[in-house]
Amino acid sequence: MNDALLFEKNGPVVTLTINRPESRNPLGAADDPENFTEAARRINADRDVRCVILTGAGKAFSAGGNVKAMREGSEGFGGPGVHIREHYRNGIHRIVRSVWGIEVPVIAAVNGPAIGLGNDVACLCDTRIAADTAIFGATFLKIGLIPGDGGAWLLPRIIGMARASELLYTGDTIDAKTAEKWGLVSEVVPAAELMSRARAVAEKICGQAPDVLRMTKQLLRQGMTVSFDNIMELSATMQALAHHTGDHKEALDAFFDKRPANYKGE
Repeated sequence: MNDALLFEKNGPVVTLTINRPESRNPLGAADDPENFTEAARRINADRDVRCVILTGAGKAFSAGGNVKAMREGSEGFGGPGVHIREHYRNGIHRIVRSVWGIEVPVIAAVNGPAIGLGNDVACLCDTRIAADTAIFGATFLKIGLIPGDGGAWLLPRIIGMARASELLYTGDTIDAKTAEKWGLVSEVVPAAELMSRARAVAEKICGQAPDVLRMTKQLLRQGMTVSFDNIMELSATMQALAHHTGDHKEALDAFFDKRPANYKGE
């Protein structure tokens, strides 16, 4: 990893910061796939991590793909179409798959514009908290492109097909309050309070038993695509595992003792 993606661990919370503020945090540079892959690997391997906050440095969350590189045909956007396809598969898609594959809850703290790929990366997170300065847009058609990073699958699942279609077909952007009304974000806070609010939510998440927290996230993700019968079978299997954790016993003891639980991931 390098300074283009900052990794900071404070207790059980990791904060990832997209760190190209001078150009509004574009994504898709040659080092981004490895940065995100390594960050996700470190998070998933560290059983002490219980929550992640993803944000952007400066005034933007992420302006999306590098349109200057697209115009110049550089950074993987030049050459035959089959080469560009591999640039997406082995580059931008690795960013997307890495964020999607993080096993603990991820909060997007959207501090400013989240446009195109930036909007889709925010949508990969489990929940989104927006600063009142945030702007959202799926503006691919405005530069003659499709949502090439999974946005056509993600966005309708979050805000519904009609509103996702409107955003994609018009290329319009929406402000934070509209995003909240549409269900794209869970809440809007003053920009100065964004990170403190994100940390407060993360702290609450971190109060849960860590192993069943990860299993709950997996169930939610699986529930987006598998059948009801499959999710019921998976639920029974994971519940059986949960019953045998020390944290389940601790939760029951704490409930009857009327005290906070002390979870150890056992």
